[in-house]
Amino acid sequence: MKILAVGDSFVPTRLFETGLASLAAEHQIRFIQLDMDAPFVPMTPSERAIKECAGNPQQLVNALDGEEILLVHGAPVTDAVLDASPNLKLVGVARGGPVNVDLAAASDRGIAVITAPGRNADAVADLTLAYMVMLARGIMTSVEFVARGGRVGDSAFEGAQFFGHELGGHVLGLVGYGNVGSRVARRALAFGMPVVVYDPYVAADQVESPGIEMADLDELLARSDFVSLHARVTPETVDFFDAKKFGKMKRGAFFINSAREALVDEQALYEALVSKHLAGAALDVLKPWPEDTPSPLVSLPNVIITPHIGGATHEAALRGVQILAAQIDRYLAGQPMQYVVNQRGTR
Repeated sequence: MKILAVGDSFVPTRLFETGLASLAAEHQIRFIQLDMDAPFVPMTPSERAIKECAGNPQQLVNALDGEEILLVHGAPVTDAVLDASPNLKLVGVARGGPVNVDLAAASDRGIAVITAPGRNADAVADLTLAYMVMLARGIMTSVEFVARGGRVGDSAFEGAQFFGHELGGHVLGLVGYGNVGSRVARRALAFGMPVVVYDPYVAADQVESPGIEMADLDELLARSDFVSLHARVTPETVDFFDAKKFGKMKRGAFFINSAREALVDEQALYEALVSKHLAGAALDVLKPWPEDTPSPLVSLPNVIITPHIGGATHEAALRGVQILAAQIDRYLAGQPMQYVVNQRGTR
């Protein structure tokens, strides 16, 4: 079996080599590192159908040499890439959403596309709890105090100016209860937080347990001291959190988005924070801004912003490859694969 694995800056070839070690003894695997800086201006319909990719499709076209399996993380997989190897039967994407793959083109060619759902769920859940602690305790304010020359160690009472809150007893509202949301709930329970969940796609008996209950969205917003967003982006959820929803949140609550930037009306969030209706926010994602005009959210002292680090852990990156390796084992054994995301025709 010939396999080509394409590494990038997030999942480099060394992680593919580690995660695919069990297959290397019996199969011919080649590893190439993507040139992340290669220019790519989408021109064809297939190229315009993909997003959140890195590198140029031509790199993959040039590299493929009769492989039956192509493994990527963020490399662009277009119709031209799929046609570059007549033997290609399987594309594996070491991430949860295969947005960098032209799924329709793969289906038309009878090529299965598999993904690695939940590979970063623990990492994002950890970050979400970290945000909650940082917001509740005002950690950024105290860190900046020291960074700007504030003295430490002069008095046993110096922390009096940085009073915050414990998480225990404060209500966490989760909007979305999938791989990440469910893990956030388990962690929050360990902190002594009651958890309220809104997810119209999950049945109550899959959610409710001691300390966790389901509610409609309005009730969740009115009751929660922290609202954490873990939904998927669909046409219906673009700017899902808007001025109306922020207005329904409990005064003095905190808002967290470690999901996708498209889910939030950022101007509405800015206004809710400036008006002091919300006490603070933590965001791992922001919508792109003009080169010389950063988002106004960046300037607010009660906002924590990180550059999409939710899944940026060594464990999550390797786990994505390991999930693909397990699915390839099933494929080679003639067993149904679990994470196929497209409907295939015949090649």
